[in-house]
Order: sequence, then C-alpha cells, then structure tokens
Amino acid sequence: MRELGIVADGAVLIEEGRIAAVGTRREIERRADARRALKLDIAGRILVPGLVDSHTHLIFPVSRAAEYEQRISGATYEEIARSGGGILSTVRHLRAARAPALERAALAFLQEFAAHGTTTLEAKSGYGLDWPSERRILRLLRELGRQQPVEIVPTFLGAHVIPPEYRPHKTGAEEYIARVCKDMLPAVAREKLAQFCDVFVDRGAFTVDQARRIFAAARALGLVPRLHAEQLSHTGAARLAIEVGAASADHLEQVDTNDIRALAKSGVTCTMLPGCNFHLGLRQYAPARALINAGAIVALATDFNPGTSPTLSLPMTMALACTQMRMTPAEALTACTINAAHSLRLDARIGSIEVGKDADLAVFDLCDYREIPYYFGVNYCWMTVKRGSTVYSRQPATRADSPRPPKTRTRRAPRATEARMTEISDAGYAL
Repeated sequence: MRELGIVADGAVLIEEGRIAAVGTRREIERRADARRALKLDIAGRILVPGLVDSHTHLIFPVSRAAEYEQRISGATYEEIARSGGGILSTVRHLRAARAPALERAALAFLQEFAAHGTTTLEAKSGYGLDWPSERRILRLLRELGRQQPVEIVPTFLGAHVIPPEYRPHKTGAEEYIARVCKDMLPAVAREKLAQFCDVFVDRGAFTVDQARRIFAAARALGLVPRLHAEQLSHTGAARLAIEVGAASADHLEQVDTNDIRALAKSGVTCTMLPGCNFHLGLRQYAPARALINAGAIVALATDFNPGTSPTLSLPMTMALACTQMRMTPAEALTACTINAAHSLRLDARIGSIEVGKDADLAVFDLCDYREIPYYFGVNYCWMTVKRGSTVYSRQPATRADSPRPPKTRTRRAPRATEARMTEISDAGYAL
C-alpha cells in the first residue's frame, strides 16, 4: 500500500475516455498519437487516480444537527436512537419527503463530491425501510447516475434497522426479515436496482444469524454482500463477512486479534470510516495499522450520512486515517483509490492510472501527495476528470500548442461554474 509508482514530470495520454499511455512528459510527447492531442498543462501540480468513496448514504432529506448538539451535551448515539432519533428520525423524514427535493439535495452533494476529487461512489438505500420508499431511493440513484458524471454504485440496505411499524410486535423483526427476503430482494434483483446487499449487524440492529439469512437470499439472486460490522459491539460480523464472501466489512472498531488474522487471510476489504468516529467524538478508531501489518485489504470511505458522518471529503478522511489510525499518506491514498475500487469490484477499470483503464483523475494544487492529508479540512482539489471529461475545475487550465479540438458532446455536472469547465476532445489530451 506504500508503493505508489510515482512518476516525476509525468504525463497521461487519454483517448476516448480511457488512458492510452502513461509516462514522463518527454516520453508521452514523443508519441505520434500525442502530437495532435489537446494539451492540458497542470503546471507542477500532482495528479492522482480519481478518488473512490466506497461507503455513503447519499439520499436523505434533512440533517440531524439537533442530535449533534445533543451528543455534545452528553447523550450517546444509542440513547438518541432509543428516544426516536437516529436512523428512524431520517426514515420518518424521508418517507414524507418529495422526490424533487431529494433529487436536488443529492445533485448538490454529488457536485461537492466531484469538487473534492471523487469520481466514483457507492450509495446505499436504507432510509426508507418499506418497499415503496426503498424502491424510490434506488430508482433515484439510478436516475442520478444518468444525470451527472460521478459514477454511482447502488447498494440495497433494506436491513438497516427494524422499521418503526414492526417494533411493537414481539415477532416484528422476524416478520420484517421475511419481507426483506421474500419481497424486497427479489424486486431489487428483478428491476436491477442494486449490485450489493448490505446489512447493519450490531446491537440495536440485526444479529449475525438474521444477517446470514438475508445474505443467503441476496446471494441466490446475484447480489454481493457488504456489512456494517463490529462498530458498536463485537458481534461476530467480521467472521460472517468472511463466511459469506462479502466484498467489504465496514467500520470494524471492535474487531479482536483473531478477527484481524482471519480478515487478513480473506478477500474481504476492510473499509475504515474514521469520519464517523470523529463526528461522534469516539476515542476508539478501527485498528487500521494492525490490519495493514497483518496483510488485510484496507480501504477508506467517508460514510457520508446525516447523523454520524456528514462529510463528503475523502481528503479529510485521509487526514483522520493518518493522524488517528497511523496510516501513512501513501497507504491512505491507496485506500481511497485502488483498494476502494476493489471493494466495489471495479478495480479492473478504475482506481489507478494504468493503460486501458477509465481516465478518472484528480489534480490537486499541491506539489507532494503527502500534502493531501497534511492540509486537513482544506480542499486543494484543482480539477476532477471522469472518463476523460472535466467534471470539476477550480479555474481554466492553461492550453499550450494545441489544435482547436473538434466539437463533441461531453457529459458534465450541472454547475453554476459550468462555463469555466475545460472542453475535452475525443482525440485525447495530455496532462
């Protein structure tokens, strides 16, 4: 994770949205296919793969700022949840929210993700907890993926917590699990609304045995498991992730030494979410250092959500990983790119700057990659490129010795600053 393959005075040649060549500027400029390319001079800034955020809860109606104040005053996450706050509070608001308002909020969030260097993100349902609402979230995610350029990977999280209408009954949890397995999951698969199925396994949510049954139904329908695992208590969810062949086990603050050894031997990506611990004021972060030293696959994500991690900045997440979990800047960058892409089963296409991969790139107005986490809470992203098209630009790039590019249709984010975005040619360009 510390071997970044840095190229000094480097260049990338892009053709038709894919990376055609990578090397030093001199090597690339000598290529015949680069001579006709539009040149984008980033003037000594650093170029990294487009950031990949592999755990977000993108669709929600309102913030939970009041709960933030309650926690500052001493209330715990679980106390707030028992009093009707937490996830169920967002569920109530989402069920009552109108679709246009949800769409507007999500589009604004996606623009900010792009402005921080993110080109791909995973997004979960889970704030509906009945089929009409869950379906509305997943359909909106699909529509958002068509409307704007940031790539969205959908995950069905119908098993987030037990819905309020099922809680008064002793058998309510079992009834809801049956509903998820027999009705919701088949509908998700039939309409191709998600690629993954997530379950929140913890006290106050679902047990390991309940999650095992949900995953059995999901896998039979072709959905890949993901887990919220070992966040608030040690439940055995990490071992369940290994058992069911999960793509990712996320949180992992409560794993023990045996769990770490088992995860290191598995193909499960261990996704750390330090923004959640920071926002909740928790002292115990996930043992990223021990997992990396053991040989586990470690990724980082924002866990963007209204209650426990309202940040959409992966650079800030990297800063927390370095200071609170003792990851090196190189490890943090790897965790936000190729390893996160691996957890989404997209590492063959995104997550690194390699020939043949999508031209997903982020330019930072810095001279050293270590400065990305070093300047915590500051956004130095200068330009974000998705499949060869500029989706965010702080200012127009300098063009030098460039032929006028042919007119092409490019897919760009609907931003107020769109007029300042750089036009991209299908013929490719060199960075």
